[in-house]
Amino acid sequence: MKRLALLLALTLTPLAHAQMNMSQNAMPGMNHGTTMNGALDTLKGKSFDRAFLSMMIVHHQGAVDMSKAVLNTVKDAQVKKWTADVIGVQQKEIGEMNAWLKTLGGVDKGAQTGMNAEMKDMMMSLKANKDSDRGFVEGMLPHHASAIDMASLALQKSSDARVLGLSRDIIRTQADEMYAYRQWLIKRGF
Repeated sequence: MKRLALLLALTLTPLAHAQMNMSQNAMPGMNHGTTMNGALDTLKGKSFDRAFLSMMIVHHQGAVDMSKAVLNTVKDAQVKKWTADVIGVQQKEIGEMNAWLKTLGGVDKGAQTGMNAEMKDMMMSLKANKDSDRGFVEGMLPHHASAIDMASLALQKSSDARVLGLSRDIIRTQADEMYAYRQWLIKRGF
């Protein structure tokens, strides 16, 4: 419960976002939290849900693309499983979100613009890392953290049961994955 309260508090405070960016050792070029939640802060109801889903589709596609980029070069069996899991789970969720968007008026192109840039920056950082295993794990930490930020905001603002359920699931799943990623890095001395 304390963890969720902290996550919710971080989504509300721009200064907290800046401090978190500095303390998380975020990837270069990643404007963690500012673009994503800033674009959503003023929206409510159906407009919020439409923008959130539009942004989360791009965000999920970024994770799929990052996973596919290293799938054939990672050596560690656990990392290979994580890349395959990200591809499978997030492609399924992309399909669901696209279907939901049809009922909300379609994709919000404006909401996707900033997210596209952030995903490109993350992909460039991943490709620059010579160790695919480490690069994937380290790259997914800030990627998942930003998804948790967005999902936390959705839990506060959404009026759609589907979005609320997805947001809860994103927070649970990706927080667990972040924990496993950190454990993997610690065991390897990174």
